[in-house]
Amino acid sequence: MYIAANQISMKIKLLFIFILICGISLAQNSFYVDSIQKSIENFSKKEQLKQILEIPYDKFIGNLTTSEFLAQKAVAIAIELNEKELLAEAYLQLALINNYRDQREKKIVYNLNAIRIYEEIGKLEKAGYAYGELGFSIKREDLKSGLHYMRKGLKLIEQIKTSKKADATFDNYGILQSMLKNYDSAIYYHDKSLQIKKQNKDSIGVPYGYVHLATVNIYLNNFSEAKKYIDSAHAIRSIRKDIYGITDDYVYYGDLYFAEKKYKQAIDNFKKGYILSIENNFLSLQKYCADYLTKSYLELSDYKNAFNFNKIFQTLKDSTINTETNGKVAALQIEFETEKKEKEIAQQKEQLLKNELEIKNKNLYALLFGSGFLVFGIVSFGLYKRQQHKKREYNNQLQLKEAQTYSKLQDQRLSISRDLHDNIGSQLTFIISSIDNLKFLTDATNEKFKNKLTEINQFATSTIDQLRDTIWAMNKNEISYEELQSRLLTFIEKAKSAASDIHFQFKSDVTGTIVFSSIKGMNIFRVFQEAINNTIKYAEATEINILISENSKNIEFEIEDNGKGFDKNTVELGNGLENMQQRIMEVGGTILINSQPNRGTSIKIVCPKNKTNAV
Repeated sequence: MYIAANQISMKIKLLFIFILICGISLAQNSFYVDSIQKSIENFSKKEQLKQILEIPYDKFIGNLTTSEFLAQKAVAIAIELNEKELLAEAYLQLALINNYRDQREKKIVYNLNAIRIYEEIGKLEKAGYAYGELGFSIKREDLKSGLHYMRKGLKLIEQIKTSKKADATFDNYGILQSMLKNYDSAIYYHDKSLQIKKQNKDSIGVPYGYVHLATVNIYLNNFSEAKKYIDSAHAIRSIRKDIYGITDDYVYYGDLYFAEKKYKQAIDNFKKGYILSIENNFLSLQKYCADYLTKSYLELSDYKNAFNFNKIFQTLKDSTINTETNGKVAALQIEFETEKKEKEIAQQKEQLLKNELEIKNKNLYALLFGSGFLVFGIVSFGLYKRQQHKKREYNNQLQLKEAQTYSKLQDQRLSISRDLHDNIGSQLTFIISSIDNLKFLTDATNEKFKNKLTEINQFATSTIDQLRDTIWAMNKNEISYEELQSRLLTFIEKAKSAASDIHFQFKSDVTGTIVFSSIKGMNIFRVFQEAINNTIKYAEATEINILISENSKNIEFEIEDNGKGFDKNTVELGNGLENMQQRIMEVGGTILINSQPNRGTSIKIVCPKNKTNAV
């Protein structure tokens, strides 16, 4: 007893020391940026600009609020002094801040502004670096475009043999190769980047190289090697008091222990990262920790904590990803690419004019012949480019009309769901309340009438639950697996309350990103509900085990009980099963039932993961 008390006391002390150290680190980073803000007040504008742009990376992201104020100030000064190259650097600072705040639209706008300036003034190396940062920042939302921009950046950087920007771009490109599961290529680019960082004695960049190599080794199950890399990164970052880096390290430790299935240790580290990301407004890390805390608690069958962190994750995800933002981001990329194409056309026309002037210096016959041929070529080329331009404009207008149509449909869906909620929902609630009042007014001896009222009450309550589920699905164009899982966990909690004598076991082995259409997600949820309800009503079971798994093509839901079972050859299956089969067939899936008397029942639902296969 005494030893246990000492262990608890020691844990409390260690937690206090951890919070104190992180607080000191944060204060030092904040003090550094705050001191820059105060110290430059009496400097010339040019010197102020220089001081702001030379703030070290780890100090800059350690106090995002003050850093954003200084970066905005740098933009204003650079515009006033007409310092284009420094203006581009200030835009990259703002892109960095919005990347850590998970503000997708803003980070892309600032990145594109920097690229335009660098290309305009002929700074190809820096333009390549900015392309690489743009590609890296959109890798989660659009991996194909991310690879396109990163390869464009690498091509520009590799033209400069003495490039000082290559290490970061090589490192980030290695991460994209890991996402494509090209692990040999990932290690090659991470090692290439790390050698440059070490040659430059880059104490900020080296830890990033270590943790990225650790990630590849986690994918390859080289856990001891991965831990060495993370330990090395953490040692350097602790000495530098790099608050973002320290937060990042705890997330990598969490990834390592999660991959090793040491879920309690994973939870400890994800919680540390989660606390620090909240304190420092690192929204992307906060969201990542909430997601993996959900997954870790699910592995330990701690559904209460899993449900709580899943709600936090969904809130954070919904706050940063929505249809409007996706549309704006896509429009920005289209606008940027269109602008570049138009510049290329202008350059081509300029080159043609130069060629025409050179031809005029030749003899008259050659001049006449060549001029006629050139005019014909220019006209044909101009007509072709005009036609291509019209085609692009038409496609852009078509996309705009589709977006407007989708917006109108979304508004109609929201209007219908509000009407269902406000009118039908309130009317059903009124019916339930009226039935409850009637039960009190009815003669106590009229038990049959009271039972009938109770049945009607239960039916109306069930109808309201189904109506709420329908409204939930109507309000979404698509449903992620995380949202469906959250809905399933809520239903299981209700089922446990209604059937307290049954033990529920829930496990999910789904690790990838899966998105369903709203109809497909709703159908799967309804069939899952029906299967659980039938088991509770008829199986006389004491255990219900639920397993959700995936393979390359399908996601599978299996509900297994230890109830009385039945003989499929002698028992006539009712409308409930037919409805379940019909719903799954509508979304391109199958439902398999295996049961034997006194040996329980197993129901397996198999659905394709690709949402285009569904309605």
